[in-house]
Amino acid sequence: MNGTSILPGEKAFILIVEDSAPQANFLRLLLEAAGCEVAHAVHGADALDLLELRRPALVISDVMMPVMNGYDLCRQIKAGGKFQAVPFMLLTSLSEPQDIFKGLESGADFYSIKPYDGTVLMNRVRNILAGAGAPPASNAQPGMDVNYDGHKYSIQAGRSQILDLLLATFENIVRKNNELVQTNQKLSEALEANKTLRGLIPICGYCKKVRNDGGYWDQVESFMAKHSEARFSHGICPQCFDKTMAELGLKEEIGKSQT
Repeated sequence: MNGTSILPGEKAFILIVEDSAPQANFLRLLLEAAGCEVAHAVHGADALDLLELRRPALVISDVMMPVMNGYDLCRQIKAGGKFQAVPFMLLTSLSEPQDIFKGLESGADFYSIKPYDGTVLMNRVRNILAGAGAPPASNAQPGMDVNYDGHKYSIQAGRSQILDLLLATFENIVRKNNELVQTNQKLSEALEANKTLRGLIPICGYCKKVRNDGGYWDQVESFMAKHSEARFSHGICPQCFDKTMAELGLKEEIGKSQT
């Protein structure tokens, strides 16, 4: 079957390879919302069968899958044959240095870091389909062997493939750093709100004012408002009511009015 054109105005056919049903459904929804046609394979061997039925404009594959993982699928496709030129994107966590070498060794053209941001991923997909990120024909270069942690990796990746991996890695670092900054900000706000209330609070035994961090004395309600989300409504307890009425000489009058 002839491949689907990726020219503007026509639907691009994309093959996703993912054994997790929730992840596959989420990716399918993203792609279909962008106007793509989508086929789904649950592992690499299944994907090879689907390739024979219809040539995709792009293959997006997870790494860890049963039967045949994403690395082996990419190696088979990029080893030669009629599907070698099909752009291949690996969805990888890049949590270990070995992941980088395995990705380069497999010959993947593009990378997206899991967990991925849907908007960022779709922007990358659009650029790939538009041909903006396609590796040039002159990208090929002699392979090199890399030894790391007792393992030998044979890297055949070209400059654009290495650059895409570096960009994906940098993108992941920036995202993680932003998440860390936001988490630290929330933690700092929580600590600031609770640091005094969790410690020893100096309070005057006579007027009941509280000494703040600057050495000044605040009313209890002012202090609490600054150091917590508590708000106050004012009233008078029965004991204070009786005491105040007595001090004003009105206690007997109140008693008479109640009889």
